[in-house]
Amino acid sequence: MADRGRTLSIEELPSHLVLEILSSGKLSSLDLACLEMTCRLFRGGRGSYPNDFRSMVEFAAFHLCEGHEVFAAMPTRLRKELFDRCGGCWKKVLRFLQSVEQSSGTVETSAGNVQVNTGRYHTLLIHDSSVYSCGSSLCGVLGHGQYTTQCAAFTRINFPSMSRVIHISASHNHAAFVMENGEVFTCGDNSSFCCGHGEVRRAVFRPTCVDALKGIACKQVYTWGRGYCGALGHGDETDKTSPELLTSLKSHLSVQVCARKRKTFVLTDEGSVFAFGWMGFGSLGFSDRGCSDKIMKPRILENLRSHYISQISTGLYHTVAVTNKGVVFGFGDNERQQLGHESIRGCLKPTEIMMNTTMDGMAIEAQSS
Repeated sequence: MADRGRTLSIEELPSHLVLEILSSGKLSSLDLACLEMTCRLFRGGRGSYPNDFRSMVEFAAFHLCEGHEVFAAMPTRLRKELFDRCGGCWKKVLRFLQSVEQSSGTVETSAGNVQVNTGRYHTLLIHDSSVYSCGSSLCGVLGHGQYTTQCAAFTRINFPSMSRVIHISASHNHAAFVMENGEVFTCGDNSSFCCGHGEVRRAVFRPTCVDALKGIACKQVYTWGRGYCGALGHGDETDKTSPELLTSLKSHLSVQVCARKRKTFVLTDEGSVFAFGWMGFGSLGFSDRGCSDKIMKPRILENLRSHYISQISTGLYHTVAVTNKGVVFGFGDNERQQLGHESIRGCLKPTEIMMNTTMDGMAIEAQSS
């Protein structure tokens, strides 16, 4: 009779059960890579996966990619392009997909997946597969047509595409929507070419597809609009009426872009942050540059290089970044304590923002048994 109290090592488990554990979705791409490096079982296991895969971990990563909603919605051509750009490694494809997920701002709730974004006087909301807007419709930014000037309640936006919206961006007076099939729609004020529809200097009242981005996978960075202070990253201050590829970042897989007040940040799937544009009170995070300097091309934030950044957001004159360990860094203007510090006016380099673990003035303590 078998000893029921004996602990089994993972090497004694059947290969199909180990593969099921690896493919459960509980492990990150980094976890899988570490297992492959440290345990012979995960590098081998021949017979439990097809010969096209170099290891059991690669086969598990492939399964996780196949089940990921973003990857599943990609056309075959874009899937192959992503796989090739990741060097034919499914773990790297998975890292890219998981990084996009972490930086998107989508939150799982009991009522479904929710994502929210705010502009100057308007708010956009994704609830599951629908997009809603409310607030002031200056220049058509709410996407409900030229006769809608304001919405006091969240109102559903109609899109000409049948694809689902997976990401929203609400800027000053314009909005952008990324679809599951890779298409990008914009609406709102196009006077500064922010909507990406060429030389059309007028308001765009309903979400309209950006033709220049059709068929282009959203893992590369394209910029357009006002080039003042190098905010577009092309090495000059020339305006771009239509999207133009940022060639200096072509070798990187980008998972998030945020821009405001003549500055832009790009987050890669490796957790690195590139920044360019106007320093604006130090809000680009380069401690070796002055508060009003211009960074004309993408430059990596060396002060954050030792951390894996999962998400970044920039305000008018300050910026905040969150690491994969939950540490929050801020830099730039702190006149109104927006960096969470009382004693400093501002900081040129990323400084950790400490969390206040109090509620209603009372410290939160673990209840003693």
